[in-house]
This record gives sequence, C-alpha cells and structure tokens, in this order.
Amino acid sequence: MVMRDVVALPRNEEGIAAVLGILKQAFGERFQTGQSFREQHAHTTTYLPAQLPDGVVFVENVDDVKAVVRTCAAHKVPMIPFGTGTSLEGHVNAPAGGISIDFSRMNRVLDVNSEDLDCTVEPGVTREDLNTHLRDTGLFFPIDPGANASLGGMASTRASGTNAVRYGTMKDNVLALTVVTANGEEIRTARRARKTSAGYDLTRLFVGAEGTLGVITSITLKLQGIPAKISGGVCAFPSLKAACDAVVLTIQMGIPVARIELLDETQMRAVNAYSKLSYPEKPTLFLEFHGTEETVALQAEQFKEIAAECGSDPFQYTANAEERTQLWKARHNAYWAGRALAPELAGLSTDVCVPISRLADCVAETQADIVETGLLAPIVGHAGDGNFHVLILFDDKSAGDVARAEAFMARLNERALSMDGTCTGEHGVGQGKMTFVEEEMGPALELMRQIKRGLDPDNIFNPGKIFRLT
Repeated sequence: MVMRDVVALPRNEEGIAAVLGILKQAFGERFQTGQSFREQHAHTTTYLPAQLPDGVVFVENVDDVKAVVRTCAAHKVPMIPFGTGTSLEGHVNAPAGGISIDFSRMNRVLDVNSEDLDCTVEPGVTREDLNTHLRDTGLFFPIDPGANASLGGMASTRASGTNAVRYGTMKDNVLALTVVTANGEEIRTARRARKTSAGYDLTRLFVGAEGTLGVITSITLKLQGIPAKISGGVCAFPSLKAACDAVVLTIQMGIPVARIELLDETQMRAVNAYSKLSYPEKPTLFLEFHGTEETVALQAEQFKEIAAECGSDPFQYTANAEERTQLWKARHNAYWAGRALAPELAGLSTDVCVPISRLADCVAETQADIVETGLLAPIVGHAGDGNFHVLILFDDKSAGDVARAEAFMARLNERALSMDGTCTGEHGVGQGKMTFVEEEMGPALELMRQIKRGLDPDNIFNPGKIFRLT
C-alpha cells in the first residue's frame, strides 16, 4: 500500500498470556476474550484492516483503569482506549495485540457548574448524552463531529465539526483532564480556571495524543448558553470557487456564522437521493446562525448580500425549527448518502485543512484530480475553517482500484501541505496518516518521539499510532 501501511508490531506473548489471566480473575464477566467482542473493538469505519486486541475490559471507575494500567505496565502489554469506535484512521486497532479498555460504562456526568459554564464528565459520555443532560440548564456543548462520539475519544483525536467556525475545536473547549499515566497513578493536568500561566500546558499535550501518552479518565469542558434563536439556510452557487469566495468574504466581514458547510455537486446529488430532497445539484453552502431574533435575521441578510455578489441562486432562509432540523439532518447524513451512491463499493473517508484563503484552490484542484483519476468521490467541507472531507468510493478487492485511490490520497495530502495546510484537520493521524505527518512535522516529529519515550518508555499506550518510533 502507498500510505496506509498498517503493520503488525512484535507481540509480547508471555506478557499477554499473564495479563489475560490476571484481568479475567479481577474483572470476571467484565473481561471478555471472545472473538465477537474482539472484532467489535477493532472495527474501523474506513478500509484499514482490523487488528484485534487479545481481550476487552469494561471499566467502570478510575480504580478499574488504574488496575488495568498497572497490570499491563508490569507485563509490558499494550492498552488501546475505546470509546464508541467512530474513529476513521485505525485508532482502535491493536497492531501488537493487547487489551482494549472499553469506556462505555464510565458514562457519568460528574459535575455541572452552570455559573462558570463548565462541566466534568467521564470519558464514555457521548456528546448527545451530555447535551441531553444539560438541556434544563440552558447550556450546551457545541462541538459536533457528526457521529455521536464519546467525549474521551473526541478529546483524544482533537475532534471538531460543523460548529468549529464559531465555537472552536476540542483543543479550545477542554479546560482540564485527569489521566492515568504509565506508573498507574492519576494526574490532573489543570484546574477549572479559564486561563493559567502555571507551567507547561499539559492539557493540550494529552488532547490530540490519541491515547499514546496515557488513559484519560475525566474531561472538564467549556459550555455555552443555548442561543435564544437559531436559524439556517441553504444557497447554491455556479461554481466551487464562487461558493468558497462567499465563505471567505463572510469570515472576513466578521459575520459570526455558527456553521457554514460546503457540499459539491456530487455530494448534493447524493443528499437529494438519500434524503429525498430536491436541492439544485450545484456547489452548495449550508449555514446556521445563533443569537437573538434580530441578530440572526441581520446575519442572514448580510450573508444573502455576499452570496448574491458571488452569483448565487436565491438564499433559502428559515427560522422554523423543524425545517432547520431537516436541513441539517440531510447534511449530517452526507457520509451515508455518499456511500449510497455506490453501495457495492468500499468507502474511504479522509480530510485535509488549509488556510481559508487557499480553500477554493485546494478544493478545485482536488475536484479536477477526481475527474482525471476517474474516481467517484463526493466532497463536503467545514468551509469556515478551511477543512474539507473527501469520500473515495472504490473496489477494495481490486489491486488497481486500491492503488488508484491511495495515489489520489497521497496527492490530496501533498496538495494540502504545499498550501501550508495539514494532512488532517480533525480525523487524527492514527495509522492512516503517519506517512504525511512525518512530512508535515519534519524535525519536530523527533521531539514528539522523545515525549512519547519519556512518558511511555515501554510503548504500551496505543502503540503504532501517529508515528513510528524506530
């Protein structure tokens, strides 16, 4: 394979055998070694081959996590944290075998501080569960990657999503973590204060580390007030460049859009077919505005003027909650809509991110590459921050098709890097992007390796992810 070079790492057979026995005795039915459990905890939503753990432990509290970490550390056996399994780059694979730590039962909201607009949750809490819990407080957690991911997983991959243009990403919304480190002790990376100058920023070190430095046991998050009014709209454009120009002008004028999503012609065709809609099959922007009734109307009017200057079709605006929900349901179903274009083919979802001024160039060149390569690959993007996704549909049983898809992937990543962008805006590195993070980070990657060796000298925390140690 060109870049998805998933490899098996050396297994510690003696240590694994010892750990399986110890954990079975300690956890009873909460420790499983059956094939179906192991397969469920190595599945991946892209075409990377599954690499199964040797056992799955369902932890229920911090003491459970400490016990697992101490046992695995004593026998030098790998551990792979598992939230909901929605990651896209092989993050939950076990290339050296080992133990999958399932956090689905650590799903408590520990504390909500309404006056301070923050909360503390266990890592197994999903974003939808948290917002259901917060509903009566008038607060919500804004990061929305689409999938109902666990908050521990979202912190580990530095996730973001459709609301990032206004509310930022996980790195902007995590105030503090507790983490069990290689010695089996729990540390706290920060307090709840909104800012600090006290030493190294350990919170940001673990946010985005993909479980390679320790095991997250709680997350303290910023919250937002539920807007008094939410409105939305959709607008088609004659070209991708025109749509991207409208995005850039909207951001430059300081219009505080909450979401501004770009779907290309192919994706709009897929959305119409899947959700039984009748939008024009042109490059299209989906938008959402948060504020008061007056401010959201003003924001919509300002965007409408910008869109018209860029040659758009009429802006379809709605303040009706049901209509807005239907609109965004269509956007959130974009992945499944894309897959439905050719259900017999495999789907490989990837993302890159570039400075917003280069978004039009990057998307246009990518579209031209798709046509030239003869691929079926719809594009959808978080246009407000320069991040876009490509869903490559291909025959994973055909060596030629695999090679063609991977060569396209390589060019996509190289294109983003040539524009001073990144090989992944929100999917993370995992196993699938290791080749390109080497190019992106250059000599700084060795500093990452030094941090990894310092905090995890035996390479037992999610090994084989982000970078190669050798």
